[in-house]
Amino acid sequence: MIYIDIPGVEKKEIHHIVFDYNGTIAIGGVLIPGVKEAIRSFAGQAAFHVITADTFGFVTEQVSDIDCEVTIIPPGDQARSKLDFISTLGTDHTLCVGNGANDELMLRNAAVGVAVLQEEGLATAALFTADLVVKDILDVFALLKTPERIMATLRQ
Repeated sequence: MIYIDIPGVEKKEIHHIVFDYNGTIAIGGVLIPGVKEAIRSFAGQAAFHVITADTFGFVTEQVSDIDCEVTIIPPGDQARSKLDFISTLGTDHTLCVGNGANDELMLRNAAVGVAVLQEEGLATAALFTADLVVKDILDVFALLKTPERIMATLRQ
């Protein structure tokens, strides 16, 4: 587990980390360099999940050697599908990362929602519902390594 103690907010105990795929941990359907190693560095601390519409059809191949669960969602109300997925995990113990409009509900309802602004852009719906925004997916892992940085940003 990863503990995040945010002054003025209840202590967060993160059991699950859920990533959107395209635009978040992959660009053009290809995993961003450094993501595999970063996920591996947290082995045993949290369960990793990738939830995606798999626009480019590469997700299963790209993450085959990473310890993570992949969920491919069908067309139609993908935002609701993502929210339903994190609800089964327990929203109070889930950190979610995304960049798309279909990530809005999961970012809003997660214990911690992180929006990522990279080459594929960031939907304003995701931007305005996330708890924090980072400029690169590897920044998420740096924050998790030093949760005090999240605390410093989100304290009230």
